[in-house]
Amino acid sequence: MNILAIDTATEACSVALQFNNRIYTRYEVCPQQHSQKILIMIEEVMNEAGATLNELQVLGFGRGPGSFTGVRIATGIIQGLALGAGLPVVGVSTLQAMAQQVIASQAVENVAVAIDARMGEVYFARFQNKQGLAVTDGDEQVLSPVQAATLTTASDTGFAGTGWQAYPELAAAAGNINVSVSYPYARHMLPLAEQAFLRNEFTSAESVSPVYLRDTVTWKKLPGRE
Repeated sequence: MNILAIDTATEACSVALQFNNRIYTRYEVCPQQHSQKILIMIEEVMNEAGATLNELQVLGFGRGPGSFTGVRIATGIIQGLALGAGLPVVGVSTLQAMAQQVIASQAVENVAVAIDARMGEVYFARFQNKQGLAVTDGDEQVLSPVQAATLTTASDTGFAGTGWQAYPELAAAAGNINVSVSYPYARHMLPLAEQAFLRNEFTSAESVSPVYLRDTVTWKKLPGRE
């Protein structure tokens, strides 16, 4: 399946294209430069593959949680691409994408992901390895590090995210851990987007929306949204 996925939800900016059974990627940690780099990255992978948007089946994007500005950037870019090409869109959790990367590299059974959400909180979720895919094990939440620590279990063998380093009390609760993935990478959104598409879990360009988890935070709506 031919898929383009993008992510700008954290300090990292990345693009991945699955085209004719090959994968083309760009990845860079570039805080506050996502809007300058993301379109260039998309153009580079499309040119490298010799692909056009009309040859793709679906678009994927990191829907959040993460930086409010970063999530908005990816949401706006993917909506524009989808509208122009008439393509369906799959929003992929940034937490799930990080768990997917841990599973792909370490083949662990359970992964706990915690992203530093600032304001003394983390975006937290746990995932299980189901035939090589990260499947959520409970809700994604925004929690204090202490609360997240109570949800971290002895069965968690993989860890990802900046929350563990940002809040020592969270890392201490998990014991001696190895955080192998700090940021999401669009490459690992590809299998998740493909499976979601095959399950008909996609949306139109007009219905694309981000996920912030913080209900009290509002976002400026994209053109055409009410």
